[in-house]
Amino acid sequence: MAKKEAVSKKSAKGSGSKDEFAAMSSQALFEHTRELSKKYRITGGGKFKLKDFPTSVDSDLAREEKPVAQQVLQTGVEELAAMQDKLYAQDKWSLLVIFQAMDAAGKDGAIKHVMSGINPQGCQVTSFKSPSAEELNHDYLWRCMKNLPERGRIGIFNRSYYEEVLVVRVHENFLASQKLPEKLVTPGIWDERLNDISNFEEYLNNNGILLVKIFLNVSKKEQKKRFLERIDKPDKNWKFSKADLTERKFWKQYMECYEDLIRNTSTKRSPWYVVPADDKPFARIVVASAILHALESMKLEYPKIGKAEIAELQNLKKELLSEEE
Repeated sequence: MAKKEAVSKKSAKGSGSKDEFAAMSSQALFEHTRELSKKYRITGGGKFKLKDFPTSVDSDLAREEKPVAQQVLQTGVEELAAMQDKLYAQDKWSLLVIFQAMDAAGKDGAIKHVMSGINPQGCQVTSFKSPSAEELNHDYLWRCMKNLPERGRIGIFNRSYYEEVLVVRVHENFLASQKLPEKLVTPGIWDERLNDISNFEEYLNNNGILLVKIFLNVSKKEQKKRFLERIDKPDKNWKFSKADLTERKFWKQYMECYEDLIRNTSTKRSPWYVVPADDKPFARIVVASAILHALESMKLEYPKIGKAEIAELQNLKKELLSEEE
């Protein structure tokens, strides 16, 4: 059975009342909600079923117009900034955050809002589109490996190598462009790739790179609403293309692929978070909570120096103070 706290549409309702939240400070609010991500974390695939996870919740934290949602997210952003500063100073661990979702699920918005307080020097965002000719001349992990975060940094993948068991699996004709030897394109290729990905992520873990994998779980109904908004609002027209509508027709196939990959690549050190994404404020709070959980597991602290180094600093201080103005 999947190792997770059970979440259903029913249990997602009423996660907080207005009166309860009104009595809390911003810090207390975030402490109250920082455990939210545990409800959506998968650390062992087992018999994982996507239908067991909601796409929306009934909570003030899910309503954009409610100040409480903004307060909680802002507190989370501030905590992330403080922990990222320690991560950068310690220079031992690194964190890779992977965002996967259907179109219009809110990946760009989540990255923008959750990472808004992070020092740009310690963070890098990579968006993966259709592979280039050069990338197709390498193995499918190559372009992602080139963009792994350095020690002390947070790397964000907007889509990732998981596209190789999503879009390529749904549209198997894409395999032809990858120039694989024919004998390697077998009915078992998807299981092989999922196994390769799990082994690759274990390798990253063993080298000090922890992963947080976010699946923004948007409903087909909500996607339709957001697509129509992109068509109706001139300032959002650029976000919509015919290709988006084409991929929507393969919704069932994509959901089956997501279920399979989450079931087969969820581990304690590289968990998947199946985040309700119909309500953007709530999704962003859960994403912040998930990232904080990973950073906290690193036991981060600023580097400590010895007595000799402290004495040297005091000598340098005297030298500075003795300078003539």
